[in-house]
This record gives sequence, structure tokens and C-alpha cells, in this order.
Amino acid sequence: MPRSIKADVIPLLNMSRLISLFAVLFLFWVVLSGFFTPFLLGAGVLCALAVAWLANRMDVVDHEGHPIHLGPRLFTYWPWLFVEIVKSAWMVSKIILDPKLPISPTMVKFTPGQRTVVGLVTHANSITLTPATISIEVAPGEFVVHGLTRENALACIDSEMDRQVQRFEGQRAVKDAA
Repeated sequence: MPRSIKADVIPLLNMSRLISLFAVLFLFWVVLSGFFTPFLLGAGVLCALAVAWLANRMDVVDHEGHPIHLGPRLFTYWPWLFVEIVKSAWMVSKIILDPKLPISPTMVKFTPGQRTVVGLVTHANSITLTPATISIEVAPGEFVVHGLTRENALACIDSEMDRQVQRFEGQRAVKDAA
């Protein structure tokens, strides 16, 4: 009985995720350690191998647990998010330094455009990373967001961030399709 192509490809995908997880964990170890002695590098290799092996045994090295398929898109999304964080931090600084303290705390509900768990989590975390907004409740069909000002909260509805995260997760944004 001939093996299907899918049966041949899935173990390779799992192996590439496992190798990628090991590489990320080891790189993280080296960056946090900052030392390059043979003992510490060897300890880093052993720890990264142990964690990767345990994660594989727990069956958490999948497309959601370690989404390497999104890797190339990170190089466009992260710089965009960084600029948004800086712009929002500047806006919050101006609000704090204003003697009138023009805040109007507001909560909004809206439906995000993401279809995957990774996309929803990315969108919610991006909102929270951006100063002046925080994701309060996250569900597949609804986000509840708190904004420092009414404008911040309303800006989350049908936002550019929603469209950027949709591109990041691999779907065309609704406005792009038109």
C-alpha cells in the first residue's frame, strides 16, 4: 500500500518545528546568559534539548504552539507594531503632561477579523502592548477593550491593527479584498 504524501510531510513538519523550537530556546539562553564559556553553552544545549523533548512528548509543538509558518511575516508586522507603540506612548505622554489631564476612560466591544487562535491572541496582545489601550476580554467573536480616552477605545473598532494582524495570520483583510 503506497504511503500518501501527507503521511510523508507531517513528520517533516513536526521535525522542523522541533528543530526550530530548540534553536529559539538555545538562542534565548545565549542572549539571556551573555556568557560564551563551553560549560554554559553546553548547559544551554542540554536545557534547550530537554525542553524541546518535553514539549514534543506533551504534544504542544504544533502550528499553534510554535507557529514557525508565521516567521517571515514577523519582519513586517513587528516593525509596524513598534511604530504604533511609539506613537501611542508619545500620545500618552502628552496626555499625562497636560495640566487638564484630558482622559475619558471608555470600554468598547467589537468583532475582530481574525480566524485563528494565533491571530486572535496576536491582536489582543498587540492592543495591550500599545499604551492607552488594554484587552479586557477576548473571545473568538468579540473583544472588549478599555481605552484611556474615548478616541483610543473607538480607534480599536475596524482598525488598521485588525487589518495588519489579518495579513500577519495569512488572510487578506476585508478592505484589501474590495
